Amino acid sequence: MNVGGITVKSAALAEMARGIGLADVRTVLASGNLLFTAGADEQPAALKARIEAALRENFGYDAWIVLTTVDHLRAVIDAFPFPERDDRQPYVVFGSDPVVLDEIVGAAGDLDPDDERIARGDGVVYWDCPKGRTLDTPFAKLIGKTRHKATTTNRNLRTLRKLV
Repeated sequence: MNVGGITVKSAALAEMARGIGLADVRTVLASGNLLFTAGADEQPAALKARIEAALRENFGYDAWIVLTTVDHLRAVIDAFPFPERDDRQPYVVFGSDPVVLDEIVGAAGDLDPDDERIARGDGVVYWDCPKGRTLDTPFAKLIGKTRHKATTTNRNLRTLRKLV
């Protein structure tokens, strides 16, 4: 989930998730990562709306999440298209709206491949940038725009591996 600068303690987040009937609830790292098991018959769109409503009710902010599965996470990790290097940050931008992801890639234009690289994936945009430049590259500024925040969130590839 993208907490948008709001502090949500992991214990409170887990308690909220259990309170709306999610099972096997765990938080991972203090960055809005919530792992859980939902009912097999629950539709993803309805589950997303239910979690967002609970976040608004419990924490008092306009919440949005990107919902995915562990199988999708594994596939996203396996498909990371750039070589991992110590001087680079491997990121994955998740999106709940494929049109927005396509828009972001299109708006990125021609990036300097020595500085940063992006590639479209299944429900994601892969992003590789220099360490220490996560907030100031052209692509970082693009995905940081308010209009993208409601449908995207990004995670470091190392974080994704911890989630799996």
